[in-house]
Amino acid sequence: MGQHMPGLIERLGIGQSLRRWKRALQGADALPATELREMEREMRAMRARLDTLGAEARKALLRRAGVPHPPNGDADCDWIERPAPWDCAMHPRGFVNLESPTPLPGGITLYHDATRSDLSLRQDKAPVAMGNARFGLVLEVYRFDGSFVSLVHDLPDAAIAGLTLNHYIAVDIAAEREHPVEVYVRLNVQHGPNVEQMVRQVDFQADRGRAEFDLAYTKINERRIEKAWLDIIIEGPEMTRIALWDVVVMRAPRADI
Repeated sequence: MGQHMPGLIERLGIGQSLRRWKRALQGADALPATELREMEREMRAMRARLDTLGAEARKALLRRAGVPHPPNGDADCDWIERPAPWDCAMHPRGFVNLESPTPLPGGITLYHDATRSDLSLRQDKAPVAMGNARFGLVLEVYRFDGSFVSLVHDLPDAAIAGLTLNHYIAVDIAAEREHPVEVYVRLNVQHGPNVEQMVRQVDFQADRGRAEFDLAYTKINERRIEKAWLDIIIEGPEMTRIALWDVVVMRAPRADI
């Protein structure tokens, strides 16, 4: 008989943790509360990582299957993506009373500055009229004593490979806003020990808007770029609903002047 081949769970080293938790929980009544809380935190953190990996796997399978939902970008862009929550089904698809920070499936993390936050976020199928994204994120906010809610997305390595000061980065958003809340995008680029931060308000025309960042006007050391991430910031969102039906991030060489 052939030798047993370990599954993906074992190869990732997750099986050992699962067995340890199972043995411990067989005598859960005898465990200190602090140990139970630590185990729960570890489990939630692993679930978030697994959900993110699952979303990436589904995205790769959709690409291989040729599902016709490519993002539209500027004609000269040399990199483009639609982040996973707008392209792949999330599991779970809804959250309530979110704390800050809350990792979401697909590599998005939600932050806010409220001490009392009665808000929910869910993934819905995107309306055909709003573009070619498969899904959207719907945020509903009720009692909320903070000043913002933000969604943070780490850009992949492909976004910063070969990135220079001759590039611009653009974020296109399709949104349905119950009230005219202001939406900002902050681009963060870490280069060596420094982080360059640029903030732009999304200029909406009806339900479409763009934030654009020209790197030529920054002090980024392009030879030392290590990572980059985006914050989509919704300002003053109390008692409102905002549906982000599509988010597309792209980069392109800036036109010579």
